[in-house]
Amino acid sequence: MAAAAAAGKAAAAVYGHGESGGGRGGGFLGPRVPAEVEAMARGVQDVGQETFRRLLKVTVNALEGKDCKESVKLIAESTNLSEEQLAFLISGMYTLLREALRLPLSTFKQEVFKEDLKELRIPEDFIVDFCSIVFGNRRPASEGTALMQRSRLPSVQDLKWRVDVAISTSSLARALQPSILMMMKLSDGTAHRFEEIKFTPLWTVQLRVSHTLCLRSSMELK
Repeated sequence: MAAAAAAGKAAAAVYGHGESGGGRGGGFLGPRVPAEVEAMARGVQDVGQETFRRLLKVTVNALEGKDCKESVKLIAESTNLSEEQLAFLISGMYTLLREALRLPLSTFKQEVFKEDLKELRIPEDFIVDFCSIVFGNRRPASEGTALMQRSRLPSVQDLKWRVDVAISTSSLARALQPSILMMMKLSDGTAHRFEEIKFTPLWTVQLRVSHTLCLRSSMELK
């Protein structure tokens, strides 16, 4: 479905919409309506209800993680819609339903959803069909998959670090320059290493003082 989404965004640009979407916003889709949703809203006005419902079924199946290639191919063969039109229609429906299914029914009301779709100028009959998915019997399966597909940043699984101190360098006999070496492993399997994170001069001075006091204490013990 990611390929369809990318194609839908490209098609949206062709139909007069940029990546950032249009000027309308403030509803469940956020401050700016996604470009593919606006392109879809324009495109469905020229689509019959039977074709729209077939596209909607494909979109719901995609939200549930099912393979929809054959279904899309059948729609393309039985309608006069081009691949580009199918791409932005399905992509827009997918984005719209995914965002709607992320919202809990305790706070997301059907009347608000309808008003937002009317603002997009989606035909009334199609609004009813969208509502049947978001607020109807098919919501649980679609909702669970939509929540699982949320974009998540990887989490930190392991973090190791150590402090090294350069006692001297080629130019300084007593540098006492501290630095931190860090190794971070993330949940997506990647590892990141950070080196040469140097302390500020104040920390360097404090370290030198502490080092001098330790040397003095050692000499006194001897």
